[in-house]
Amino acid sequence: MTRAALLVCPASGKGRAARMAGSTAAALRPHVSSLRQLVAHDAEGTLAMAHEAVADGVDLLVVLGGDGAAHLGVQAVAGTSTALGIVPAGTGNDLAVAVGSRSVEDVVHGTRRQLDLGRLSTGQWFATVLCAGFDSAVNERANAMRWPAGPRRYDLAIVAELASLKSAPLVVTTEDETFELDATLVAIGNTPNYGGGIPVCPGADANDGLFDVTVVEHGSRTMLMRMLPTLRTGKHTEHPAVRTFRAREVSLSGGNGWIAYADGERQEALPVSVRTVPGALTVVGR
Repeated sequence: MTRAALLVCPASGKGRAARMAGSTAAALRPHVSSLRQLVAHDAEGTLAMAHEAVADGVDLLVVLGGDGAAHLGVQAVAGTSTALGIVPAGTGNDLAVAVGSRSVEDVVHGTRRQLDLGRLSTGQWFATVLCAGFDSAVNERANAMRWPAGPRRYDLAIVAELASLKSAPLVVTTEDETFELDATLVAIGNTPNYGGGIPVCPGADANDGLFDVTVVEHGSRTMLMRMLPTLRTGKHTEHPAVRTFRAREVSLSGGNGWIAYADGERQEALPVSVRTVPGALTVVGR
């Protein structure tokens, strides 16, 4: 049977993960040969415990938390035989949705499969979307907000960031070509969604060995406000100011100090370079 570790991030979802820990462990135990329960109280502890569990040879690392905790779990299991399970208990839970896990039942009764990952030149992995520009500024603001929970936090952060909207010169280089343009935002998708279910790269597929890249060129606040509602449906890609393409490797430079975010986690200022690593992540889900 499977040797498993349950990594609990009690602060996720304003304490939701802590409240779910007992029932989650109870649901897992009948389906594994052993279960270690680990409780982490900060990002450093989460990452250290995840690496320790993988080094100890667990077959399955189950993260009980939000996208931030799941992102740290990815850093530990990427490129190994340890599978990642996610029991969502955070704000956005985009990675859990991509994996096909909406509850502990999806981990218990799910199947193993492999997904592609993105990797930055720094060595960091990401599973969902890397973004920079307007959307990373929204991430910065949303992460600092205490209210509200869920996707509404991102909606309010979007409205607030519109007040200081600025485009910037951006250079996008792929394995085949280079684009130079005045841009408002760029998103590199291994999977479609970020920000609690926003399909910024609606065609992205974590099994095709390619990123889907979405670039919004320069536009007025009025144009962006008209476009924003279409983000929730993925129809923004039909707008003439939006450019989309696919690539295995992408480098971003320029941006006038834009900060890159990956899986909703702050990375570094541009320039950044990323590449796809096919099949680097083993997951359990539906």
